[in-house]
Amino acid sequence: MSNVVLITGGSSGIGKSIGEYLTEKGFKVYGTSRNPERYTDSKFSIITLDVTKPETIKQCVDQVILAEGRIDVLINNAGVGITGAIEEIPEIEIKNNFEINFFGPINVIKAVLPQMREKNSGLIINITSIAGYMGLPYRGVYSASKGALELLTEAFRMELKAFNVHMTNVAPGDFATNIASGRYHAPVISDSPYKESYGNSLKMIDDHVDAGLDPQLMAKVIYKVIHTKKPKGHYKVGTFLQKFSVVLKRILPDKVYEKMLMNHYKL
Repeated sequence: MSNVVLITGGSSGIGKSIGEYLTEKGFKVYGTSRNPERYTDSKFSIITLDVTKPETIKQCVDQVILAEGRIDVLINNAGVGITGAIEEIPEIEIKNNFEINFFGPINVIKAVLPQMREKNSGLIINITSIAGYMGLPYRGVYSASKGALELLTEAFRMELKAFNVHMTNVAPGDFATNIASGRYHAPVISDSPYKESYGNSLKMIDDHVDAGLDPQLMAKVIYKVIHTKKPKGHYKVGTFLQKFSVVLKRILPDKVYEKMLMNHYKL
């Protein structure tokens, strides 16, 4: 019997790569999109879900359970980027980022948990970010929303152990996806005190995404995690330097690490 997998944000980028790879491996995959009608050529089913609208979450989960009888694996992949000097990002955009990257995953988790508890099994994988391990300049809101999901997962894992439901984070570094096209960019304001440093950092961030790793690597890691009997709390997927930066943050004094980041971003 094939595992039934629900992937939020499964129509493009990392989510699409994961969905296609798992489908090839024999999983029954459902991806989601706010506009599933745009993806009629998808290799797996795409159904309607907007993580900011709880009623669509319930409808989506009910639809999959009605069709398959269960959801074995939830992959919380839907997310959105945001860049800008924190002082200049409108409050509404900060709240929107948390709605999608933090509150959205929580509500999807709440929707699938009752049936996972009932069958005493399940796996929830939250796609976070290596950026969530550190406060990055001009990506502070993104770092905060992904870091919040990382910590939430740590607490959730302990609460769910009694029900044999496992939860883990998989944190990617820079991958070659279309995330930049959906990202909220605070504009580079001509008379802003951040104009030069933010403008330079924004170009560097976009260059990193363009030169990023193949999303297929994420798909292979997800496949391995699904087949791990007792998944760890955290997995990191990226270049050696990206993963090593998390280790450095643990062992270096704060000021040294901060200086290293500022040199990297040429601040």
